[in-house]
Amino acid sequence: AMAAIMFFFVPLYLHQVVSARRDENQEIHDYIEKVRESRDKLEKKKAAQTQLLARYAKTMPPLASFVEEAAKAHNVEIEESQGKPDVPHGKKYTEHVILVKLRKVGLLGLVKMLEKMEKSNLPVAITRLNIKPRAGEPDSYDVELNVSAFERKGDAPKKPQPQEEAPEPEEEQ
Repeated sequence: AMAAIMFFFVPLYLHQVVSARRDENQEIHDYIEKVRESRDKLEKKKAAQTQLLARYAKTMPPLASFVEEAAKAHNVEIEESQGKPDVPHGKKYTEHVILVKLRKVGLLGLVKMLEKMEKSNLPVAITRLNIKPRAGEPDSYDVELNVSAFERKGDAPKKPQPQEEAPEPEEEQ
C-alpha cells in the first residue's frame, strides 16, 4: 500500500503543486506586463500634456492681426472683423473670440488660410464656420467664421528646477 501511495499519489501531488506555482507565476507575469503597458501609456500622456502646456506657454499675438496675417499670406481679403467678449473657461483658461467675414473668397485660399492658422502651433481654433456659395460665380463664397484663441491665466506651468547638491562633509584629520 505504501509503495502504491508513493508510486501514484506523490507524483500527482507534486504535479498539482508545480501546476499551481506555474499559474501563480503566470499571473505575476501578466501583472508585470500590464504595469509595463501602463507605464508606456502614462509616458505618452505626460508627453502630450507637456506638449499642450508648451503650446499655451507661447504668447499669443493679437487675434485680429494673427487672422489678417494668415489671410494676406493666401490672398484672402477680410471684409470685416469684430471682437467678441472674452469667455472664461474654468479658473485657468480664457477664450478670446473674433468674428471674421470674408466675401468673394475662393475655396483653395480659404482652406490654405485655415490650415496656416491650425499649423501655427498656437492655441487657436475655428469654433464656427459658415460658408455660402455666391450665386452665378464659380469658386466664390461668402464666409463667416469665429476664430478663438485660448489663453492660460495665472501661473505659467512650473518647470522642474534642478536641485542643489548638498556639499560633501569634509573629513577631519
